Amino acid sequence: MRSLERHDLPALVRILEETGAFTDVEVGCALELLGIVLDQPAQQDYLVAVAETEGRVVGYILYGPVPLTEGNFDIYWIATDPVVQGRGYGRRLIEHAESDVRARGARLLCLETSSQGGYQRTRRFYEQSGYIEESRICDFYRPGDDRITYVKRFV
Repeated sequence: MRSLERHDLPALVRILEETGAFTDVEVGCALELLGIVLDQPAQQDYLVAVAETEGRVVGYILYGPVPLTEGNFDIYWIATDPVVQGRGYGRRLIEHAESDVRARGARLLCLETSSQGGYQRTRRFYEQSGYIEESRICDFYRPGDDRITYVKRFV
């Protein structure tokens, strides 16, 4: 794991697009947040770790503290190159974020995802990583697409 660098952006765009999980608008949002990290080094809202193998970027995770909460952190984005999915990079990214937020005093780490069938593998990954479905808001993203919030508690 390493910090985000500006030259990672083309590879991360490719990864976000090739997963097939994100719309163009979602990819744009992900890039906006990465831009904040790169362009505002003093900001403390977003943290990023990049996974790399043999000099090639294979994934990233973006997470950070939730404003106005005590010890609560969110995972905003996690994506791995479809070519290397199933090889443990996603697990290492999430474990890196968990270790980092625990060192920062985290009580819990939250993330949200869609209920759509295309996210079934993603939900299974979160559950296998020890996250528990804490809530579900029906029809949140659009009719028939619920927002599922997963949580991992540290205390």
